[in-house]
Amino acid sequence: MSARRLVVWCPDWPVVAAARAADLGPLVPAAVFAANRVVACSQTARDGGVRRGMRRREAQSRCPDLVVCEHDPDRDARSFEPVVAAVEGVVPGVEIVRPGLVAVPARGPARYFGSEEGAAERLIDTIDAQVGVECQVGIADGLFAAVLAARRGQVVAPGASPEFLAPLPVEELDQLADPLSGRQAAEREDLVDLLRRLGVRTLGEFAALSPSDVATRFGRFALVMHRAAGGREERPVLRRQPPPDLVVSEQLDPPVDRVDRAAFAAKVLADRLHARLGDLGLACTRLGISASTENGEELHRVWRCAEPLTPSATADRVRWQLDGWLNGRSGAQRPTAGVSVLSLRPEEVVGAGGLQLDLLSSATGEADARAGRAFARVQGMLGPEGVLTGVLGGGRDLRDRVRLVPWGDERRPALEPDRPWPGRIPSPSPSVVPDSSWPAEVLDADGRVVGITDRGRLTAAPHRVEVAGGRSRAVSRWAGPWPVSERWWVELLAEGAGTTAPVTQVPPRASVRVQVVLEDPGPAGPGAPDADLGPGEVALLLVHEQGRWWVQGAYR
Repeated sequence: MSARRLVVWCPDWPVVAAARAADLGPLVPAAVFAANRVVACSQTARDGGVRRGMRRREAQSRCPDLVVCEHDPDRDARSFEPVVAAVEGVVPGVEIVRPGLVAVPARGPARYFGSEEGAAERLIDTIDAQVGVECQVGIADGLFAAVLAARRGQVVAPGASPEFLAPLPVEELDQLADPLSGRQAAEREDLVDLLRRLGVRTLGEFAALSPSDVATRFGRFALVMHRAAGGREERPVLRRQPPPDLVVSEQLDPPVDRVDRAAFAAKVLADRLHARLGDLGLACTRLGISASTENGEELHRVWRCAEPLTPSATADRVRWQLDGWLNGRSGAQRPTAGVSVLSLRPEEVVGAGGLQLDLLSSATGEADARAGRAFARVQGMLGPEGVLTGVLGGGRDLRDRVRLVPWGDERRPALEPDRPWPGRIPSPSPSVVPDSSWPAEVLDADGRVVGITDRGRLTAAPHRVEVAGGRSRAVSRWAGPWPVSERWWVELLAEGAGTTAPVTQVPPRASVRVQVVLEDPGPAGPGAPDADLGPGEVALLLVHEQGRWWVQGAYR
């Protein structure tokens, strides 16, 4: 059985928080952008044609009066604290799912106020009176069903969550994604796209699949979503209880009254907590944050997460919560003195066996700390350029897209990846990209070199490819050509200026790309000129530039 949940949802909360911070009127069209795309927008902006995920330029073209606001998670969490306090004043056991969404057990409020509908009405009236923001309440079995019910302002009868969820589109799986976690959003987006391509269009069709088939075909993450689509808890009801010694505390001397001063303590506490959890093979999914002030005030809040928390995610939530307490709009909620004791308590834990962390992430706890120290030691022996990490960016050419930066430096791409970049090679990218392109010759059936016409066409069909002047291989299949002309206007600007001197340091560039699949030539000795291509069929990305052919990448 799934627990009965009551969810309070404040629509378009990132926009509401940004508008309140900027003192914008309720009818002003506004949108919050992250990575140059719309994260959330107001109803007025939606009436003007703005949609979530839309690029900034397109959004502003559809709604010229659109007010652009930058995404600020700290601001969202800080502004949401008065809403959480108002809910907590009516019902206990508040869990923050994310800024704009809180959940509480439904049984207690329903018994106290006489019915679930009565509890929902009381919460809506309280939030409107104390905070002045609109909200919707939904009640259902399980958190996922309750979130979707809140978005529709419905109360789903006990036991009816599967029937309520069944006709809804499979895209609703995105509603539990943490917008602050790019990994969660990407996983859900990929899962939804794959389900639609397989013909699974509704949550009911997804829930009807066998759990063993879902786990085998899609993995553990999809199994969690499968449970939610069927109206069950995203995690099993019987959970392991955390031992009492997992609580970590820090005495702040002197007491802090500014968030920037408390940020370091939050990171230290998060690292200590996750070190203890890691020793026991556990991961935290509900985090309790407590603070004590010099005047004896006790503050406590619980954050709920769809995925196990990482150290950086824990530190972020502690910082947001402290920001909400110390800098919240409502003066009655602010402590009267500085925070002297800060404590973290894992309210709920699960096994950490399914938590896969990235070696190069800065949020992977002790394992990453050891890797970072090892990399720093290697840099001490070989210099800063001795340890490099790749950063994927924008660009049309493969050599432009990856930038190698020294370990510890800012991982900033050389070119903005969010721009359109027409003419870029589509996925999948070549698995082998040499530091410098290999010279090659592309021959037709008569042994003549294949050239390029003035209109970007091949003079003949590729028949054989000779790499680095060595043994040639026959072409079994090929595709293209795709001409690319970059900065073609430079010469026109120079002519218009009446000079032959370049008007920019970046010269124009024209190239034509072709993809070819080479046949297996059979056994070859280790010293063969094309040994780097490996045995079997191999696909190459060929580029014709400056009158010659080059191998820019290989697909294996």
